[in-house]
Parts: sequence; structure tokens; C-alpha cells
Amino acid sequence: MPEKFAVDGESVRGLAKLLEETGLTEIEYQVGTHRIRVARGSMQAPLPHSTPQVPPAPPPLPSSSAPTSQPEAPASPEAPVPHGEIITSPMVGTVYLAPEQGGEPFIKVGDSVKKGDTLLIVEAMKVMNPIRAPRDGTVLDICVSDTKPIEFGEPLVILE
Repeated sequence: MPEKFAVDGESVRGLAKLLEETGLTEIEYQVGTHRIRVARGSMQAPLPHSTPQVPPAPPPLPSSSAPTSQPEAPASPEAPVPHGEIITSPMVGTVYLAPEQGGEPFIKVGDSVKKGDTLLIVEAMKVMNPIRAPRDGTVLDICVSDTKPIEFGEPLVILE
């Protein structure tokens, strides 16, 4: 049989008075599994849960006066997009290109690697996770910088 929980106006007023006297904004009283919470705050209506639809601002147009930055140059021929296998980060963390600060990096662009070689380390929650080469190949590009934060799925290394 469920226990009876009687709430009378006097009890609620007593809790409200206690809030006023102590400067608290909320008080909770519990008897067994029954609970009553009294809170005070502004009488302001709650804000709606949806936000008004505001169209996105258009991108700034280039001015006809002297540009403040250099115009966007076409992709340089010396930096083509490498074709190969992109090794991506399996986790969010911080990337380390060397086994110790100031040490020799695990790999450099142009290095040959064997399957299982450590390419770099991703630190996640104080655990150092080696990222290993999935196959033999040549390092075409290292897409990240040492000690920088990385996201899940972010390109790390490109192997030929």
C-alpha cells in the first residue's frame, strides 16, 4: 500500500517563508519516495524553446576600393592534392609527431614505412595511442602539426 503524503497549504507557505528568510531560491523536502520542491524566481514568462528563424548573413562582398587582403590565388602547382591512402584519426586528442618533445619525428615526408610502423601518437585522456601504418608505403604528406588538437576522422598522414 503506497504511503500517504499529505501536503497542506500551511506546509507550502512555511517552506516559502523559509526561502524568503534565508535568501535561498529553492528548497526541497522529501518524505520516503514523495518529494516537494518550492522555488522562487522572477515572474517572467518562460522563454520559448524554439528560436526565431533568422536567415544567415550573406558573405561579405569584396569592396571596389583597395583590398585589405590579398586576393585568393589559385592552388599552386607545387601543392597538388596528393593521391594515396589517407590515414585518419580514430579519436579526438592531441597529436605528437615525435616520441618525446624536441625529439626526432617518427616520420618525414618521403620516408618509406612498413606495415605496423608508428606514424605518430594521438594522446586522448592521458593515454598515448600509437597510430600505425596499415600497409607498406611512402609518406606523401603529414597533414597535422605537432602538439595540436585533432578531431575524429581528421586526416593525419597520406601514404602512397
